[in-house]
Amino acid sequence: MNSPPQGGQKKVWSMDSQDLQVLAALRRWREEGHRAALVTVAQTWGSAPRPAGAWMALRDDGRVQGSVSGGCIEDDMIARMLDGRIAGSQPFVLRYGVTREEANRFGLPCGGTLELVVEPAPDAAQLAELAARIEAGQLVRREIELDSGAVRILDACRGEALQWDGTRLGTIHGPHWRLLIIGAGQIARYLAPMAQALDYAVSVCDPREEYSVEWDVPGALLVAGMPDDAVLAMGPDPHTAIVALTHDPKLDDMALLEALKSPAFYVGALGSRVNNAARKERLLKYFDLSEGEVGRLHGPIGIHIGSRTPPEIAVSILAEMTAVKNGVVVPRAESSAVASAGCGVRP
Repeated sequence: MNSPPQGGQKKVWSMDSQDLQVLAALRRWREEGHRAALVTVAQTWGSAPRPAGAWMALRDDGRVQGSVSGGCIEDDMIARMLDGRIAGSQPFVLRYGVTREEANRFGLPCGGTLELVVEPAPDAAQLAELAARIEAGQLVRREIELDSGAVRILDACRGEALQWDGTRLGTIHGPHWRLLIIGAGQIARYLAPMAQALDYAVSVCDPREEYSVEWDVPGALLVAGMPDDAVLAMGPDPHTAIVALTHDPKLDDMALLEALKSPAFYVGALGSRVNNAARKERLLKYFDLSEGEVGRLHGPIGIHIGSRTPPEIAVSILAEMTAVKNGVVVPRAESSAVASAGCGVRP
């Protein structure tokens, strides 16, 4: 039987990343002989539809990839491209929604305002370098000086944020968040690519050879060793989520012991209400964990949406992770008690 891949294998970032979709479109259009602009949301006020840092690629014939709003601003920018107002090579700033009338015209709710940086002719070689570094799982910072048009691509540190002072824009690209999945079973096969689409760098640990040798999800690194060692080696930070899906206490508890003591923003474990109550009691009784640390455990894992199949369970887990990441409180009474097939649902 083949040995599982070791932790040193090269990581390839999922092409589902929104940044990579925009970069791929820009590069493809250039190769096809089209002129294309890169548009970045630099700053927002009020209820803007897209966050700062969002990208859009705009082709000379009006085709777009990505978005900077709900659609109305895109229509105006397409018109600008078609009539020649987006031309040359000098980057510039566009503002939408400065007045209430303009906000209503462009469909910005509650007086929302957008400030966009438009690059009419981004450098193709630098776009290729940026895409390669993101695909390699690197976190990078792209800086552009509006006065000179100079662009730099630098290493970034986890936790860095977008910076914009009106003349210089610095955006962060790559896996902003990390997810460690314990267990390479069916749920993990759906959870991993879904998480990659949300800009998570995904790692999977499963010392059970019958599962690990079959792991082949692109971009999701299979790490060697036991779950507790995998958590420690990862060095969880506030941008890290850890999910235990083996439903085997011998494995899940090992990961949870270290994860619950870490700064990870989300720690969850698969199981029914009864199983999770027993798990919390076990963690308190036999391990060096406080009530506060054990209270951080999300279990039953996920938001209650009636999940029963592996992809549905993966959706519910990611929904809860997203809510926690965004500071939205989900009442535990609404949480899912779904476990894997044969383990029961709400008792």
